[in-house]
Amino acid sequence: MLRILAPADPRCQTEGVVEVEIRDAELADHGWVLERHAHLFENEEGWGESFMAMIARLIADYLDAPDPEREGAWVAELDGSRVGSVYCFRRSAEVAQLRLFFVDAEARGHGVGTQLVEHCIAFARDRGYRRLVLWTNSTLTSARRIYDALGFTQTKEEPDPAFPAGTVAQEMWLEL
Repeated sequence: MLRILAPADPRCQTEGVVEVEIRDAELADHGWVLERHAHLFENEEGWGESFMAMIARLIADYLDAPDPEREGAWVAELDGSRVGSVYCFRRSAEVAQLRLFFVDAEARGHGVGTQLVEHCIAFARDRGYRRLVLWTNSTLTSARRIYDALGFTQTKEEPDPAFPAGTVAQEMWLEL
C-alpha cells in the first residue's frame, strides 16, 4: 500500500493523506469493471452498446483463458473503495497490451491512474515483453497525459466505429 498526499483538486472528494492500493483483481472485480465502464464512458463520453459489447468480450476472453504468467488484471482502491482498473493482455510473445484502464471521476487527481499504468508496465517488463501497446481515444485527455508522461509514443490515429463521430482512436507504443 502506498500513502500519497491528496492534491488540491476540487474534483477530489477526500482531503489530506489517502491510501492508494493496487491489488490483483478478484473474480467479482471483473463484473465491477464492466459496470463502471458502462457508467463512466456512457455518462462522460456518450459511448454506447457497441463499446460495452467490446468491453464485455475483453473481460470474457480474459476469464475464459486465464494465463497468470503472461496476463494480469489489477484494481486500484482509494481509502478502501475500488476506483479504477487496468489489465495486461498477451498480444504476442513479445508484445503485451494495456487494456480496460479507467479511474472513477472522484478519484482523479490522486495519482491513481499513473500508478495503475506503471503497475501494468512493470508487470509487462517482468514477464519479458519487449513492447507494450494500448489503444486510447482522442477525447480521453487525462489518460493521454499519463501515457505521454510515461513515454508512450502515438503511432496511429483513425476513426473507429465503436466511438461516436468526432472522436479518433489512437494507438500508442512503449518500448520496454
